[in-house]
Amino acid sequence: MKKKDTVFIGLMLFSMFFGAGNLIFPPFLGLQAGTSFWPAILGFIITAVGLPLLVLAAIALVKDGVQTLGSRVHPLFGTIFTIVVYLSIGPFFGIPRNANVAFEMGLKPFLGSVSLSNSVLLLLFTVVFFTLVYLLSLNPSKVVDYMGRFITPALLVSILVLCVTAFTKLSHPLKAPAEKYQTASLFKGFIDGYSTMDALAALAFGIVILTAFKQKGISSKKELASQTIKSGLVAGAALAAVYLAIGLMGAKMAGYGTFENGTEVLSAASSMLLGKGGTILLGVIFTLACFTTCVGLTIACGQYFTKIAPKLSYRSFVTIVTVASFLIANLGLNQIINVSVPFLVMAYPLTIVLITLSFFHRYFSGSQKVYAGAMLLTGLVALYDGLKMFGIESSALDQLVSALPFSSFGLGWVVPALAGAAVGFVLDRLVKSKRPTEDKQQEAA
Repeated sequence: MKKKDTVFIGLMLFSMFFGAGNLIFPPFLGLQAGTSFWPAILGFIITAVGLPLLVLAAIALVKDGVQTLGSRVHPLFGTIFTIVVYLSIGPFFGIPRNANVAFEMGLKPFLGSVSLSNSVLLLLFTVVFFTLVYLLSLNPSKVVDYMGRFITPALLVSILVLCVTAFTKLSHPLKAPAEKYQTASLFKGFIDGYSTMDALAALAFGIVILTAFKQKGISSKKELASQTIKSGLVAGAALAAVYLAIGLMGAKMAGYGTFENGTEVLSAASSMLLGKGGTILLGVIFTLACFTTCVGLTIACGQYFTKIAPKLSYRSFVTIVTVASFLIANLGLNQIINVSVPFLVMAYPLTIVLITLSFFHRYFSGSQKVYAGAMLLTGLVALYDGLKMFGIESSALDQLVSALPFSSFGLGWVVPALAGAAVGFVLDRLVKSKRPTEDKQQEAA
């Protein structure tokens, strides 16, 4: 396969990853981190770029991707975990969130004189938006050409224009960090990286990338893994460069006013730097980014659910995913975010632990007890952290979780994960050491 094909598939992967959260969170991190920007953005890149790349590598090295990884804990867990991942990054959270942000940034700023209500405008926008998503998703074999060759370069050029203008015109020095980033800014950026949802998306995109390479004539497992990792590095390099650029732009914007979120930071920067043209440019950036991510997620969901329920066609599942996403998108952005953030706090630790264990698989002989022990204790802590964000908490459990190392950084699950893996390892060795003795006793009898 030609090198340019790997690059184009890498650019396609970048465009599928790069959606609403990838645009909103880095500039707001920069705004709040101020002089602590560099450690904060490093932490962000670890989870928003490094972790998805590790997920892609893990997926490429096993048959049937994420379901095989999950089945190492238990077959039922593998099935449930995989379905939950696809539903969350697909029609339940990921796709509707991107559609809403595309509306808020790509169309709404230009509708000031329109008398229709926001809900009606959103409805009309999502009808057109999801019709286009549906039509492009029906032809996944063409996605590399559409996204890798045309849409992604247009997206990167648009971002480059905005960032270059910002760096030449924004002269204010970085301000002191907000309270959140005054201490342990690396770890705070690490947790902020969860919000991109890219580690979960990588679990789903693995199947899209592998399918794209198979359509290019690659069939050997080794070559598929190699090409997937290479395309992942292309996408990762582009993501990291964009995060650094728009994050630093956000840090420089702190001297030009106060902003409530990353959307406001980018809106103010684009209009201040480029006037009306900047607003249009930003609308193009958000619309392209959100659209390509929605297409990628729809294709991933369609391909996965077709695999586990082959009686329904790929077209049927794409239709179901598109319609469900359309309905949930019309609930509004705030409702979607309020539910998705606590869910990510629960899902990300499990994903991190599962992927980490997959790289050490051979060192503990793939013991199910190691996987189960680590995931069980991780899940208990992550579940409580997520429920707490929903307002469900207990003072006794609060004290217990707060006593865990790294809990102040939002990483209270780390030590329980290690402890669960260690207990599972010891139990596995005890069982294996007991079996030879029992076998000898049976032979003697």
